[in-house]
Amino acid sequence: MADRGTQTGHFLAKILGIKLQYRNEMGITEDLKRGESVFSVSTADTFVEEEPTVSEWLGSVFPSRQECLHYLFNLFPFTHWITRYNGQWFLGDMVAGITVGSVVVPQGMAYATLAELPVQFGLYSSFMGVLIYWFFATSKDITIGPVAVASTITGNVVNMVHKSDPKLPGHVVASALALISGCVILFLGLARLGWIVEFISLAAISAYMTGSAINIAAGQVPTMMGITGFDTRASTYRVIINTLKNLGHTKLDAAMGLTALTMLYLIRYGCNFGARKMPNRRKLFFFLATLRTVFVILLYTLISWLVNRHHRKKPLFKILGVVPRGFKNAAVPTINKKIIQEFASQLPATIIVLLIEHIAISKSFGRVNNYTINPSQELVAIGISNVLGPFLGAYPATGSFSRTAIKSKAGVRTPFAGFITACVVLIAIYGLTAVFFYIPSASLSAVIIHAVGDLITPPNTVYQFWRISPLEVIIFFAGVFVTIFSSIENGIYTTICISVAMLLFRVVKARGRFLGRVKVQSVIGDHFIDDDGKYGAMGRSHKTHYDASSTRNIFLPIDHHDGSNPQVEIDSPYPGVFIYRFSEGYNYPNASHYLDYMVGTIFKKTRRTNPNSYGKLGDRPWNDPGPRRGKEVAEHDDRPTLKAIILDFSSVNNVDITSVQHLIDVRNQLDRYASPDKVDWHMACINNRWTKRSLAAAGFGYPTPDEPSLVHERWKPIFSVAEIGGQDSAAAAADFRDNERELKRQRTRDLEQVGARPGEKDTITHTHGDPDSESSSSLEFSKDLGSSKAYKSFVREGGRVAVVHGLNRPLFHIDLTSAVHSAIANVERRGDSEAKGVGTGTDITDNAKQVL
Repeated sequence: MADRGTQTGHFLAKILGIKLQYRNEMGITEDLKRGESVFSVSTADTFVEEEPTVSEWLGSVFPSRQECLHYLFNLFPFTHWITRYNGQWFLGDMVAGITVGSVVVPQGMAYATLAELPVQFGLYSSFMGVLIYWFFATSKDITIGPVAVASTITGNVVNMVHKSDPKLPGHVVASALALISGCVILFLGLARLGWIVEFISLAAISAYMTGSAINIAAGQVPTMMGITGFDTRASTYRVIINTLKNLGHTKLDAAMGLTALTMLYLIRYGCNFGARKMPNRRKLFFFLATLRTVFVILLYTLISWLVNRHHRKKPLFKILGVVPRGFKNAAVPTINKKIIQEFASQLPATIIVLLIEHIAISKSFGRVNNYTINPSQELVAIGISNVLGPFLGAYPATGSFSRTAIKSKAGVRTPFAGFITACVVLIAIYGLTAVFFYIPSASLSAVIIHAVGDLITPPNTVYQFWRISPLEVIIFFAGVFVTIFSSIENGIYTTICISVAMLLFRVVKARGRFLGRVKVQSVIGDHFIDDDGKYGAMGRSHKTHYDASSTRNIFLPIDHHDGSNPQVEIDSPYPGVFIYRFSEGYNYPNASHYLDYMVGTIFKKTRRTNPNSYGKLGDRPWNDPGPRRGKEVAEHDDRPTLKAIILDFSSVNNVDITSVQHLIDVRNQLDRYASPDKVDWHMACINNRWTKRSLAAAGFGYPTPDEPSLVHERWKPIFSVAEIGGQDSAAAAADFRDNERELKRQRTRDLEQVGARPGEKDTITHTHGDPDSESSSSLEFSKDLGSSKAYKSFVREGGRVAVVHGLNRPLFHIDLTSAVHSAIANVERRGDSEAKGVGTGTDITDNAKQVL
């Protein structure tokens, strides 16, 4: 008896007019009283597929207690490996940490100038990034700190705020920007929304990195040449034009900048050449190339000291000057409404840059070094680094490509190398600030130009993009040009918007394909492979003729737009039966486009079942006016009538109300077109239970009687069955091995006692079922499917047969082959019923197989 809750629900449904039992699956009525079933096959293990429920979905969405504990445990990935830390790991981390530390110090100071901040703030950002990241990292290679693009955007924000409020210090604005962006990224990470980054394509990332590198390099050339008098943060093309106009105003800084840049490239090319010529010393050349930045900065600092030691107040070329020792700007960041309003317009671009550069780099090095990162956890690491960093004066920081590459090649073993890098930066902050006084600004600009040069996408890579997806190359150049002629922020927005627009266009304009049948057989060399997969000496490889018994059916687009050989003839599965495949999902944006194309093609390739269905001329619709006045409808139309439609859902994961409603409308439209017949709808390869529920709720998945009077008409479904148990099962295999071992032991004892008789062999006999494959003339639902002779050749002794999909959904098929079998069988059943009378029960399954 139903419980009180169910009774209450039924009562409310009755009041509200909700039809709980609105579906009459299989046309079952009260007239079926003899234990009959509309299904014509049965099984000892009857399987009726249950529909998914809302409570089941909620249970899969909301985490369990165990999943909550797992979530908290994964917030601190260092706990997964820190207890197994060892001396060998420490040695690799120490070498990599010191190497990266020697690079991050000059780079951090150089990037601080891009952010329009004193150089010590670059050291603060470098220290906090590497110190905090290793606690939350899922990548051992990433080095967090100041980067060129993020520093440039920070500098743009600082300049913009300075124009509206000159009294507000730049480092206060930069720290506030880091804190707010860090909070947003931290929230995304804690909410496990790292998948958002996947919406940004590789073409968009490459475009923004290339355009930003050109923008930064062009802006640093005037400083490297000692040219002043114009805005180096204007649009890239303006900076290049103004630089060329003012080449005559070049100062002595050019000697310190151009030679430093030349030396950086010469050292790198020399080390690469030496590594190729002397592979056994490749490691040595790698460390020499890595330390080239440190070497150049120290060399030109020495030259600057020799030149300017007597000109400290008026140096001959621009130098850094006084760098405070220690964390002089450590304080609680200033956050108020006014500051946030000043940089709110630049906040999205800042967050996007921090996200995509870090995730792209970490994924790339994870694939190279055979580990997988957690994008959401990486967002947590970036967020916490930028939330805590401003308390020591840091500005926005993220993963650096160049330093990550150096760290990876230096042999880093764990993320703990970041702590060692932090120690190196800390030593520089407290012990080397006096040396920083004489560093030439032109040499720092050369370091920046040299670093960002690696971010430019090489022409060969762009050509590979063109080979893969020409449309995305257009996106790439659009992003680069917008960055050059406008700004980095606009370039980022342009590439992302165009990428999303192209994705939506592909989804909306997705076009289905009509499929046909082709018989194929696999070959190796000039020999056919048997249907059991054997070939060579173990198979019938000596047969080079076409063996029809080992062929199989495949389904290809009839128009050959998949690149298949156009000389291969693709046959229609059956006159009036169409196979239609959705290519890129099936949802509300593309449902109309899919089905319009399908219906239009069906109308072209079929004829109306009853051309005289309109009694009067005025009854015809305006869009189907028929023949001209005075002419009759053609009676000798060779086109078939529409019988059945098979939809391939292999690329569909979810459907929605709109897409299902489109299917219902098209079903009704085609039923009118095929009237007085009904069109059979078969669905193949449905991979989602919710999709099955949605389609079943719309009346798909089971046959509908043509008329109430034909309710007893027998439907002929074809189910896919599989063996459970039997000699191929795991239990049978284990039993076979035990019996074999026991037989060997028994044989050994017999030989020791009486000796073996010559020529006698012990064998284990495998009993097979009766090979007779004669079909039963009448299979009632109550009969055991395993006892039918039709399945004895398939089922081994001791085994049973079970259907793969539910018996309550006979028109949901496991593959296209079974769908075509079922469609043809029931088309012929309908023809037999019309010729012989309804309910004859003629078994035409074998006929369908012969057709196939």
